[in-house]
Amino acid sequence: MLWPVPTRWADNDHYGHVNNVTYYSYFDTAVNAWLMHATGTDIRDLPAIGVVAETSCRFLGSLSFPDDLRVGLRIARLGRSSITYDLAIFRVDGDRLEHAATGTFVHVYVDETTRKPIEIPAVIRQAAEVLASAALRPQD
Repeated sequence: MLWPVPTRWADNDHYGHVNNVTYYSYFDTAVNAWLMHATGTDIRDLPAIGVVAETSCRFLGSLSFPDDLRVGLRIARLGRSSITYDLAIFRVDGDRLEHAATGTFVHVYVDETTRKPIEIPAVIRQAAEVLASAALRPQD
């Protein structure tokens, strides 16, 4: 699954490229926008909150505003209360995608009041199962 994420003028740092911390924002934006789209639900209205428990990024190329980006998402692990995503950021260059970064992102679902881990909400689990199975299908 490739999700579009735009760069913004404010993403560039003094050196004229996207600052490294912004790559994490692209991951967060892609995962949560995909979740809202795939579930048809405003995930902020669910009784469980997906908190980011772990994230990593390996930088492979430089980005700059106004680059057009796609963030690749797949499910690496679907647990009882957590989802681990494998992610990749690509810069669109005409008909090509240039690989700019890879990373991981772990959502742990917690109760909105107690902040204790709870089961992944059913609507999110269903969407994650679809994405996980799509990653296993051969490409056409």
